Amino acid sequence: MKPVPKPLHQQTIVITGATSGIGLATARMAAQKGAKLVLVSRDEAALQSLQHELSQQWGAQAIHVAADVGNRADLEQVAKRAVERFDGFDTWVNNAGTLVWGRLWEVSEADLKKVFETNFWGVVNGSLVAVEHFRQREGGTLINLGSALSEAVAPLQGIYTASKHAVKAFTDALRIELRHDNVPVAVTLIRPSSTNTPINDRAKNYLAHTPHLPAPTYVPETVARAILRAAERPKRDVYIGNSKLITRAAQLTPRLFDWIAIKTLFAAQQSKTADAFPSDALYEPVTSGSTRGRNPGPMFRHSLYAQASQQPAKTAALAGAVGLALYSGWRLIRACKAE
Repeated sequence: MKPVPKPLHQQTIVITGATSGIGLATARMAAQKGAKLVLVSRDEAALQSLQHELSQQWGAQAIHVAADVGNRADLEQVAKRAVERFDGFDTWVNNAGTLVWGRLWEVSEADLKKVFETNFWGVVNGSLVAVEHFRQREGGTLINLGSALSEAVAPLQGIYTASKHAVKAFTDALRIELRHDNVPVAVTLIRPSSTNTPINDRAKNYLAHTPHLPAPTYVPETVARAILRAAERPKRDVYIGNSKLITRAAQLTPRLFDWIAIKTLFAAQQSKTADAFPSDALYEPVTSGSTRGRNPGPMFRHSLYAQASQQPAKTAALAGAVGLALYSGWRLIRACKAE
């Protein structure tokens, strides 16, 4: 049984990691479109500020819940609050994430586990809480944040990469089980390329130099648009930027992919300056209140691949219009030559 998502202005959306980066961009964009919002992060002060901003600027109906996604009980409280205030929710977005830079043998066991607690167990906890709610209602939409690294690897981000592989496997297995049991829940995995969010500024860093994400880099609003399109028109996988190219390269030519990573990614992911961001948010929130990070280089605002895959009718119409224009031009040129 397929769920029938409501238009955004009729939806209640839960967003984890809502106070910065992709989560913040998604919350603002959803508020502009009239959605009701349940905002989740660890930072109570930042949540209060965001709720006030959304209410004042767009008249949004929103509540906030301070929660650690690694704690299942915290997210059960989020669902409870959503039911009390809005009689439930329609879409749940598992966006919260963290990052550690360093060679795997240099990263402490505690830090390795903490990344998985947030990036993987946060998705597991949020997904299962959301599914339990949807099973008791008329279904809903679950959106999990994967990565271009969900089926590829990047050195110096080893534990982050591993967590995103695990997120993909969990998400795919959950989708199959829900379909088998005819549970009306749509499950989407968003797979963005490098995105310039504050996650990198707040990452724990074992390197001697300032780390940065490899190009090409996209703005968080690009991912936010894809998330909200998926809330209305769910799709199994949504690739943003060059993430599908990275995935296919890693699958089809793994040894070549490894060679390229060895030759390029160690240098491409580090500056020549000392670490400029000594504080990190691995264990305690360090909220910037910003969608953008300080990653160097140009940023792309649109992903043509994501737009085409999520809006096939518009893409086909545009392609048809371009084709007709080219054909008309060709006919005109032929007519001129004939004269």
